Amino acid sequence: QVQLVESGGGLVQAGGSLRLSCAAPGRTFSTYAKGWFRQAPGKGREFVGAITPTGSNTYYARSVKGRFTISRDNDKNTVDLQMNSLKPEDTAVYYCAASSLASALAIYDTEYDYWGQGTQVTVSS
Repeated sequence: QVQLVESGGGLVQAGGSLRLSCAAPGRTFSTYAKGWFRQAPGKGREFVGAITPTGSNTYYARSVKGRFTISRDNDKNTVDLQMNSLKPEDTAVYYCAASSLASALAIYDTEYDYWGQGTQVTVSS
């Protein structure tokens, strides 16, 4: 089964930055939109942001807009999530996903076909 693999999570102080990366060993997703979701303890999975196949368009949740940036490199088959000005409420397991809908407006997890295992991000106050 195709897997997406996230990396880059960890512990950071409030106000700090982290960069998450998502790779897809053995498969190319150049025609898929890529999204990032997160799930905090006791809460449902939440849309963070998404990027179109060519990287020309992005869309972000209101809670992260202006602080987080999604980028992708189709040659390397990776998508990154740069997180700046982190807040304790950003603490969650972060997941990357791929959607054949190819739209940055794919904000529901049901619109995604492939998922990673997740990486923990913890922001201390």
